Amino acid sequence: MNAGPLTFRTRDGRLTAADVHRARTDQRSLLRTWVMRKTIHLIPTEDAGWLLPLFEPMIERWSRRRLEQLGLPAVRQEKALRAIGRALEAEGPITRSEAAERVTAEGLELTPETRLHVALLAVTSGMACLGPDRGRQSCLVLRRDWLGELPPFDRERALAELARRYLRAFAPATDRDLATWSGLGLREVRSGLRAIADEIAEVRVGEERMLMPAGDRRRPRSGQVRLLGAFDTYLLGYANRDFALPSEHRAALKAGGGGWLRPVIVRDGRVIGSWRYSRRGGRVTATIGGWPSLAGDVRDAIEREVADLGRFEGTEVALEGAAD
Repeated sequence: MNAGPLTFRTRDGRLTAADVHRARTDQRSLLRTWVMRKTIHLIPTEDAGWLLPLFEPMIERWSRRRLEQLGLPAVRQEKALRAIGRALEAEGPITRSEAAERVTAEGLELTPETRLHVALLAVTSGMACLGPDRGRQSCLVLRRDWLGELPPFDRERALAELARRYLRAFAPATDRDLATWSGLGLREVRSGLRAIADEIAEVRVGEERMLMPAGDRRRPRSGQVRLLGAFDTYLLGYANRDFALPSEHRAALKAGGGGWLRPVIVRDGRVIGSWRYSRRGGRVTATIGGWPSLAGDVRDAIEREVADLGRFEGTEVALEGAAD
């Protein structure tokens, strides 16, 4: 909920956190849901018609298997979904905690992990989606009420569009990068790339042949410094991050196990340090790791980034420096 909006700040200096919130909860032009890599994303709602059916069946199967392993067999899964469906029909949007309460009222005992997967199943089965907020919780809402009727799905066209969008954002990249980023198999990824073969050019990067949109000659400005939030998509887009992540900064990016990616500072696309972002009692603080070692021009750029973070959030952000 905090990291997602920050990806917009580093890519468009006009947007604010309030804009992103309105787009998701009022205008419904952004949808928070599970797609690539079985993880939660903010996607354009207009793309839901091809993104959801491309990824949801795979996630639904995985979630059902996991629930079986956790002691909730198929017949009880369906009972849980019926309980949530009745509540959504009768009450409108409900929080995931309330959804779990409606399920337990039917005599089904849930653990923290099965609660998570039951809510995930309500979404990936096509019954519900994440809609408005209540406090700091996102509510489940009937999908037909929130999104309306979705258009017919064409898997081959969806794979082609996914490949097209990916290369526009991440090129130069390989088919394996696309497979890693999407969570799809190489066979499907390559099918999508073949469908747009006339839009793609091959380029050599070091010893590797990579793909990019034909005619793309963009060159980034040098000297760019950005404060990237947790899970920033730039660092999730490739099978190998070595080009962006010097070995001395690997610990700055990773925290613990799993797929957690910490907020980092990048200069010209290379990680140069870490930072933290916290809210306490209405006070927002950005804490820079390794601050004493950063050169003067980088310090100035970080101060500008923190000022822009305040513009984005609509509040002053205090800047603190602390060595990692």
